[in-house]
Amino acid sequence: MDMRSGTGLIHIYCGDGKGKTTTGMGLCARAAGHGYRVLIYQFMKDNSTSERKTLGLSMNISFVDGLTQEKFSFQMSPDEKRERLAFYNRQLLMVTQKACNEHYDVLFLDEAIYAVRAGLLDEPLLLGFLHDKPADMEVILTGQGPSRELIEIADYVSEIHKIKHPFGKGLAAREGIEY
Repeated sequence: MDMRSGTGLIHIYCGDGKGKTTTGMGLCARAAGHGYRVLIYQFMKDNSTSERKTLGLSMNISFVDGLTQEKFSFQMSPDEKRERLAFYNRQLLMVTQKACNEHYDVLFLDEAIYAVRAGLLDEPLLLGFLHDKPADMEVILTGQGPSRELIEIADYVSEIHKIKHPFGKGLAAREGIEY
């Protein structure tokens, strides 16, 4: 395979609109279709998201499992938040080590920015990886409200802004569309 030595860039998809994960997953599908090896880890989500069912069929896409059940950060007690911080820090170290040791071309850390903002992932740990990542590894991050440091280290920053969403009319999230 013709690898792009030294050209791995960092993508951030952020904002209050729907579609950050969908955009990241689309980029993963595109990369896998080109023959790149893709590794995906989803913070703050259980292992049942619909996109896993389809993308997991690709020989070029691998998922690392997280928790089988997850709460929103605002539903967690202080003890649960401390436990989750330790868990997600360990997961980040394990996932990034796997991505490096097994020479993945693309690493998608879905909702990593949300986990940082919620105090459930240490930002210095994430920034350290981004500074030291393999030069040809593409990294995708999603979530609301990236810090100035994350924005500065990224090569792409795209904001998805909500103008209108059916949730405002009381429509709950729909399987296969929102998750």
